[in-house]
Amino acid sequence: MELWGGHECTVNRVRDRYRDQTRLTGHQDRIEDLAAFAALGIKKLRYPVLWERVAPERPDDRDWSWSDRRLGEIDRLGMQPIIGLIHHGSGPRYTSLISDNFVDLFAAHAAATAQRYPQVADWTPVNEPLTTARFSTLYGFWYPHARDETLFWTALLNQVDATRAAMTAIRRVNPAARLVQTEDLGQYHSTKELASTAEHFNLRRWATWDLLTGRVVRDHALWPHLDALGLGDRLRAIADDPCPPDVIGVNYYPTSERFLDHRLDAYPYPPPEEGYHELTAARVMDPPAPGLSGLLRQAWHRYRLPLAVTESHLGCSREEQLRWLWQSWRACRGLAAEGVDIRAFTAWALLGNIDWNSLITIDAGHYEPGAFDVRGPEIRPTAIADLLAALGSGVDPTPAAFPAIEGLGWWQRSIRLEHAPFTWGEPAAAPVPECVPRPILITGATGTLGQALAGECELRGLPYVLSDRATLPIADPERVAAFLDEHQPWAVINAAGWVNVDQAEEEAENCFRTNSDGAAVLAQACAMRGIRCTIFSSDLVFDGRRQQPYLEGDRPRPLGIYGESKMRAEALTVGTYPDTLAIRTAAFFSPHDPHNFARGVERSLREGRIFCASADAIVSPTFVPDLVRACLDLVVDGERGIWHLANGGAVSWLEFGRMIAEALDLDPAQVRPASPCQLGWRAKRPRYSALGSERGTILSSLSDAVSRHAAARRGGC
Repeated sequence: MELWGGHECTVNRVRDRYRDQTRLTGHQDRIEDLAAFAALGIKKLRYPVLWERVAPERPDDRDWSWSDRRLGEIDRLGMQPIIGLIHHGSGPRYTSLISDNFVDLFAAHAAATAQRYPQVADWTPVNEPLTTARFSTLYGFWYPHARDETLFWTALLNQVDATRAAMTAIRRVNPAARLVQTEDLGQYHSTKELASTAEHFNLRRWATWDLLTGRVVRDHALWPHLDALGLGDRLRAIADDPCPPDVIGVNYYPTSERFLDHRLDAYPYPPPEEGYHELTAARVMDPPAPGLSGLLRQAWHRYRLPLAVTESHLGCSREEQLRWLWQSWRACRGLAAEGVDIRAFTAWALLGNIDWNSLITIDAGHYEPGAFDVRGPEIRPTAIADLLAALGSGVDPTPAAFPAIEGLGWWQRSIRLEHAPFTWGEPAAAPVPECVPRPILITGATGTLGQALAGECELRGLPYVLSDRATLPIADPERVAAFLDEHQPWAVINAAGWVNVDQAEEEAENCFRTNSDGAAVLAQACAMRGIRCTIFSSDLVFDGRRQQPYLEGDRPRPLGIYGESKMRAEALTVGTYPDTLAIRTAAFFSPHDPHNFARGVERSLREGRIFCASADAIVSPTFVPDLVRACLDLVVDGERGIWHLANGGAVSWLEFGRMIAEALDLDPAQVRPASPCQLGWRAKRPRYSALGSERGTILSSLSDAVSRHAAARRGGC
């Protein structure tokens, strides 16, 4: 079973606006990405030569320059392309999925592409025809924004006819050309009241492949419905001249399997027009739906054609992404061992994707990383890249190399059930990991960070041990060594520390022992045992003389004891043990912890008191939920060195307080400016300590974080 790959390359249209994932993720201008893909051991690469990109304005005005260079580089790197010609698109502006000229114009583009690249053997002319037709002409999400059953089937038949015509044109150039026909494959489940609707949808899900294989004839269950829509002649023409795929390409996601529920009042959603709720099956069905193995078996028994998983991706936290890919790979390998002809497994969205959480209908800039994270000056390999490299070289991942992979995915845990479960069969035994995963050790049990990290680990199914000063005095080498040897963690996150900036000026020795010596002891003990170690540092290592955000490479010059203790900690950890990760951050705020600036603003204003804040000190406030999520992702990725994590923004404490007040519908005028003396500050603080990053900005904007903070507070969190 080969490892294939692909970057998310959709060009979709919403109203009159096109959005191109290749441009949005930056791959448009980074040919060097291809070498990174090849290094994973990828044999074939699904790659776009999309109609909308090559000939956007006029059918005969084609620009091949970008594709020429990329396909030449793919060949040089020893990979083989699987060329895609339209990917969730409706075509350029001079056509659409429901236009009479769609098929002929598309076939001409396919012919021109084949003549340009006659050496290419594998083709996916149209990606996911059924899914694209649903989103464009049944649900109205994409252009032409229709919600009409006849237009839906017209759009699907146009894409099927376009595929047939395209492969005919391509095979005139290369008779050995192969069709790799992709489609999202799921299954519909339902309450008994909607059994007939689910049955129809389950017939419909095969329509792309059934049409191409010539199965939709008079005795096919869909025939009467389509013939009644006036499409019988088109069905006969397709059945008389089928174009069966050489490979059935199955795209599968956690959302692929659906549940239909007639109980309109069972969920906190407005009643839908359809008269029933359609939900992700994993979120409501107990036991879970059959999953990838069951669906691949169905496809194999239905067609007896070679199969490939042609898209596998999960937009979630890093360990969940790893678990999804690893379990899917193992499912394919298990079926192959049973005799199912599975040719390949495709790691999709190698560069992540943007705004797929809204089906690319909203321009929000929501980014989900993949095997590479594109938010820095260069693409950064994540733990997914390491996993794929192992799979590509034929090596099974081990718990030592991928300690986070051993847990159960959210789709297997009770957390998946967002609603009262619908019991549809015999209760299934809860899955059990093949081995007991090693934990993450988190120090600082009584602090904001320690509690937040523990809560995030709980949510993500990451076993952890949370220690306080009594159980683990981190400055005691013997106690630290014994604790690590007892609990055998694979990572240590030191969230313990001296946090009182002003008191540090009077108790410097205690501050240094906790913040500097304790961090050094932990880092040394971890280095001796091959354990990943993470510490937290502060924006107060800087003196504030700059007037632009500080980057990781800027030289620390602290003004006070607290900042100096953090600078020493960095030197004694990252400076001595380079595998250590040091996260510099600043100005915590959180809806879940009462002891932070934002909660203080809210408390004072709700009680009718003014709140005083500095108008002179410029900081980068950091939303704790975002911080701990990013921290755990970086730990799973095995990152090291110094990394700045703060929500993008540079504001005074006064401005920040007023942002919080406005977001909570409180009076921002009640947040008043005050001097350091009035605030009781004894330690000197930098006038400007905003944080930027030269490694990658992976937290959201400050305004977005404040909005989510306010929403959580209004929700009573």
